[in-house]
Amino acid sequence: MPELPEVETVVRGLRASLPGRIILDVRLGKTDFIDDPVALAEQLPGARIADISRLGKFVCMELVPGGPAASSEARLHLIVHLGMTGQLTTRHPADPVAPHTHVFFALDDGRELRYTDIRRFGRILLIPESRIAVFRGRLGSEPLETTLEEFRARFGLRRARIKALLLDQGLLRGVGNIYADESLFRARIHPARIAARLTQTQLATLHRAVREVLTAAIRLRGSSISDYVDSDGNRGEFQRRHRVYRREGKPCVRCGEKIRRVIVAGRSSYFCPRCQPPPRAQKSRHPVKRT
Repeated sequence: MPELPEVETVVRGLRASLPGRIILDVRLGKTDFIDDPVALAEQLPGARIADISRLGKFVCMELVPGGPAASSEARLHLIVHLGMTGQLTTRHPADPVAPHTHVFFALDDGRELRYTDIRRFGRILLIPESRIAVFRGRLGSEPLETTLEEFRARFGLRRARIKALLLDQGLLRGVGNIYADESLFRARIHPARIAARLTQTQLATLHRAVREVLTAAIRLRGSSISDYVDSDGNRGEFQRRHRVYRREGKPCVRCGEKIRRVIVAGRSSYFCPRCQPPPRAQKSRHPVKRT
């Protein structure tokens, strides 16, 4: 599933060429992943793309409706979640259409913005300006903007496994399985550790690791594990830098121990048993009396 670095790469690619373009027409194929297909077909033609940004794992396209009466209050936000296999790319109409391409936005410069999704686990919705703040408010904090104090406050007192908390989009938006595992390895923290039992130093190390891993992944244009490509259809390169993710049985780059896999929060979690020692079993506060 595309995570923060992949979505950021797509956003940067689209932002380089789409702002100022006008959507002339919308063609839809399968629409079961679109909240309101009729709204897209009726409200988007004539709209100008004002800006493109990222909200966690969501691509957000700010649109100005056409017509002289359009105002800032009438602006729309086209929100796209790529799901597991979604791709948002710009193409020329004569370019071959990839299988499972379900949405076509015809642009005034002769290009098309296409949405392709094999498994259709993505989501597209249209949000008016009056409700976009509510949508943002449901998301967690931005990892690359979260201060150490905010990070400690969000994670330090929670009695849940740290891997589960890193995946909680209501706490930290954009981090998924790949970058949670890579960050925990860099911080030398086992994914099953309880957050409240981490020291202040460990939390600071993890905060720094998350930022470093995400920044490096963005620089290398994300990880192409399965279907991910950027807005031009190119694969990322960070998968070549993975230290633990999907490396079960391979030697740790630090110590040579074999990488292992466990299930944490219902997800496969990869770690080095030597660099990331598992949590110790807690002794019961009420031991059973012997008779």
